[in-house]
Amino acid sequence: MVNKRKIKFKTVTLCCTKSSKEVFSIASQCCEVLSNLGLKVLVEKDLSKLASNEAKVSSESYIKENSDLLVAIGGDGTMLNFARKYGPSEIPILGINLGNLGFLNDIPPNRVTEDLTEVVEGKFDSDKRFFLETSILGRKGIFRALNEVVIHSGEIAQLIEYEVFINSTFVYRQKADGLIISSPTGSTGYSLSSGGPIVHPRVNSLILSPMLPLSLSSSSLIIDAESIVRVVLSQNSRSAQLSFDSHSSLILKKGTEIKISKSNSYVELIHPKENDFFGACRNKLRWST
Repeated sequence: MVNKRKIKFKTVTLCCTKSSKEVFSIASQCCEVLSNLGLKVLVEKDLSKLASNEAKVSSESYIKENSDLLVAIGGDGTMLNFARKYGPSEIPILGINLGNLGFLNDIPPNRVTEDLTEVVEGKFDSDKRFFLETSILGRKGIFRALNEVVIHSGEIAQLIEYEVFINSTFVYRQKADGLIISSPTGSTGYSLSSGGPIVHPRVNSLILSPMLPLSLSSSSLIIDAESIVRVVLSQNSRSAQLSFDSHSSLILKKGTEIKISKSNSYVELIHPKENDFFGACRNKLRWST
């Protein structure tokens, strides 16, 4: 057994959004590794089959109060889900990638034992990623996203019309299928698929990328992350929808005003020592091939 004085974390939570055979197998492996290192293991209800003397099924509130590290097993969607859920509680998150691209989940299945052991022993890098915060004029509540906020028509080949303001300065009026406002973290997600730029996670910025705009000269816009983006759905527009990390969808009536800004909340992501952003781009986007 590893000397406990080397252990960085004492209580680790395992979580997933889909409890498939592959997920359960990886979770079982993680549980064994962590237990052998003398750590306390918590699991969410989706992994209740792991419940034993070595793993305790726990509530969200208990996890927030007692967990030192969260291990998300799945794809980027899984990581986004638990980042929104636990990130603001300042629980760092480590991702095991069972998805396709996996820019947020660094550990491949064949490296679980080695990388998880090194992370628990304190051999890791970390960085903090800010959330996007959205409010809708006339509605209560603040909506949070890590990757992107999307205003879209909700239908195929249907345009909406909107006006964009940055810090109260009018920028443009546009007809398009929609508009993506993303963080640097989200620049390798939906924003990229719409032709947006890849932005390093440490660049303090917001990216505005129109979706199929009715214009020959429209392009993405990168602005200071401290800016406030205001989008007003034109009175002449059809209704639209608003989504956060492709997770939830709200109906917007014409004339609705939306404000998007950098949140004061962050999520801390844990990375194995050998991981780096440009290496991920080379491998996942097939650069240099």
